[in-house]
Amino acid sequence: MKVLVTGGTGFIGKHVLLRLKKTEHSIRCLVRKTSDTTIPEKIGAELITGDVTDRASVKRAVSGMDAVIHLANIYEFWIPHRRDFHAVNVEGTRNVLEESLDAKISKVIHVCTLGAYGVPDEKPFTEESSPAEKRTSLYFETKYQGSKLAWNLYTEQDLPLVMVYPSAVTGPGDNKPSGRYVYNMVKGKMPAQVFLNSILTWVDVRDVAEVIVRAFEKEGNIGEKYFAGAEMLSFAEFNTHISNASGVSLPRIKMPAWMAMMSGAFLTFLSDIFKFRPMLGMSSDQMRTMKNGFSADCSKVTRELGIQYMTISKSLEDTIAAM
Repeated sequence: MKVLVTGGTGFIGKHVLLRLKKTEHSIRCLVRKTSDTTIPEKIGAELITGDVTDRASVKRAVSGMDAVIHLANIYEFWIPHRRDFHAVNVEGTRNVLEESLDAKISKVIHVCTLGAYGVPDEKPFTEESSPAEKRTSLYFETKYQGSKLAWNLYTEQDLPLVMVYPSAVTGPGDNKPSGRYVYNMVKGKMPAQVFLNSILTWVDVRDVAEVIVRAFEKEGNIGEKYFAGAEMLSFAEFNTHISNASGVSLPRIKMPAWMAMMSGAFLTFLSDIFKFRPMLGMSSDQMRTMKNGFSADCSKVTRELGIQYMTISKSLEDTIAAM
């Protein structure tokens, strides 16, 4: 099949391209002028210069394709201009999905996030659970809005949709919030540990890529949802894995949750004024997400797609080695 990948130069996208390289599919990537196209060029992908917020370039990119894997998004907990979250994660998604309908694409894999479910009362929650009323960050809220738009197009206009929801992702080459957290812990920049009892569901980026490609290649699964997550870990457990993998001792100070939340609010206030990323990633949204966490049962992909997850301890070993 001829498949278009948006966001192929991102953290997850690069691994998706490397996995697709092992198949017989023909690959095209929509890339921005400023993107590092090393991986797309290495695998021989056709490149279309543009952006998901530029409808004309999206139309060019989907033309002649059989399928679309939509990964492009802004994944951060703080950015200088908050409106960009909506522009990319909602309106950019609208452009890709509506142009996919017009081009009569046979299958669209939309990559969302478990954070779009908010913090449901059900723990662990599954693909069948209802999302909570609120999300813990603007990033998650705009991803939720984008997913609602996608499901509306599925029910109202027969968009051939499959949605993948990665949990907290780690792995080699991670320069996103999770990777920066691991880096700061390994380099001894973290003065204290926080939210030790909060639980996040974690997954290696290579497993996410495997879920995406298998969901894409599976027949008869239009309308399905797939959670990608390997282990539910408290931050105490996650930090211990970092320490074991790196040989670095953990900070002895344990910051109370209220102090972390206050620090996040103050640092976000400064960042909004001076337009720099909050120190150690301590934005209000990231602190709120870490405090609330999310616990999800991601066993469906094991049953239906045959995924055997890598352990998070192994993922962190590879992540730290790559640093």
